[in-house]
Amino acid sequence: MKKIVFLLFVLVFIACKKESPESFGKPEVASSEVRTPEDLGKEIFEGKGNCVACHQVDQKVVGPSIQEIAKIYKEKSADMVTFLKGDGEPIVDPSQYELMKTNFAITEEMSDEELKALEAYMYSKLK
Repeated sequence: MKKIVFLLFVLVFIACKKESPESFGKPEVASSEVRTPEDLGKEIFEGKGNCVACHQVDQKVVGPSIQEIAKIYKEKSADMVTFLKGDGEPIVDPSQYELMKTNFAITEEMSDEELKALEAYMYSKLK
């Protein structure tokens, strides 16, 4: 009887053992697919954020360039994330503020991680 219980215990143990921990619904990402905050920021900037419609890396289109924005925010030690949440004052080009406010509906829905990724992407374009 002890052998049967022992064998049953071993079978249960082996059946329950997993090769890797569960991801709890999160897709597993291979190490070669790990994205940096800058990569995520670029994806948001060009995609769901639609920032690229008004901002380019090195030239003013409708709004100031990414380089100009990043330079001014860095010089003033300002918080880009707070501004994108709609809680900060315009410091780069206040004359464009009313136009930018229409985009707060998009940025206010973004997570802090997404907003910080946008900020990291913009700072990565500083010369």
